[in-house]
Amino acid sequence: MRPREVCKRLGISYTTLYRWIRNGRIKAVRIASGRYRIPESELKRIIEEVGNK
Repeated sequence: MRPREVCKRLGISYTTLYRWIRNGRIKAVRIASGRYRIPESELKRIIEEVGNK
């Protein structure tokens, strides 16, 4: 998924998402153009993690 889509679904800012990627809280794949994509499985994991708190 594109970062903006993930931000929208999680209700977080673009800056927060990139901080999470840099800190290893969410795993992202860097594509050939240098942009990030977040696997659906990571989005589900984060939603479950936040829901369990």
